[in-house]
Amino acid sequence: MKNLLTFKGSKIDRRKFLKIIGTGIVGFGSTSLFGPGKLMAANKEFTGVLVDTTRCIGCRSCEVACAEANNLPVPDMEDKNIFDKRRRESTTQWTVVNRYRTGKGDVYVKTQCMHCSQPACVAACLVNAMKKNEEGPVTLDQNCIGCRFCMFSCPFNIPKFEYGSPAPKIEKCNLCWERLKGGKIPACVEACPQETLLFGTKRDLYEEGQTRIYKHPSEYVHHIYGQYEVGGTCWIYLSKVPFEQIGFRTDLGTKAMPEFTMGFLYTVPFVDIILPLFLLGISRAIRKED
Repeated sequence: MKNLLTFKGSKIDRRKFLKIIGTGIVGFGSTSLFGPGKLMAANKEFTGVLVDTTRCIGCRSCEVACAEANNLPVPDMEDKNIFDKRRRESTTQWTVVNRYRTGKGDVYVKTQCMHCSQPACVAACLVNAMKKNEEGPVTLDQNCIGCRFCMFSCPFNIPKFEYGSPAPKIEKCNLCWERLKGGKIPACVEACPQETLLFGTKRDLYEEGQTRIYKHPSEYVHHIYGQYEVGGTCWIYLSKVPFEQIGFRTDLGTKAMPEFTMGFLYTVPFVDIILPLFLLGISRAIRKED
């Protein structure tokens, strides 16, 4: 005799009922809601780039190299007024160089995706299109649905949405992921004539940055930007002036963004996910029996 449950006079096969509940839970569990938990467990040493802004001359070779490596429009190198206003990254230009007038002279700063060690964009992505690779890069898959949650969650305002496209999606720097997989270094690093950009493991980059500060204490602010900000980033910076003077946020703190929601995410499944799915399973089972 079958093991049956009875709801409102309807007899339901217990095995069928549990299958419906299980399917709902597994289906929901595959979304990015549980992403931060997996993200926090990642502890492999990442690669990254050290940017020594004291060496940058604003030649913008990195912009050209980035465009060529990623099939993007090559920027206009003849524009003499390019540094008159601050530029932001866009869907067609993943890295830009800006000039900042400071008390210690002009400082040129290259910006792009920071590739956070524990990225808020990955935790926020509904379809797991954003991914943090073991080597360090935060990449974007083609299954992006354009929800733009990554844009709202990024503390550096990096992901950009293709508003004018018939099939819009998010675009941003991927740290030349295809080149890295082929054993090459990022195109911007390779193209820099001043050795402003140094590619390597984060541990080696921290040591190099600290060594430069120690050997030339009067030439650098005694802080490596990105070593601790939002839990650490794969792009880290040296500067001769306070970082707020060259466009960097200094109010972010050291806690990784996904950690702010970890407690909430661990309690929500039991209260607001499992119970509704349990009730949904009952409803569907009853309807099928009816």
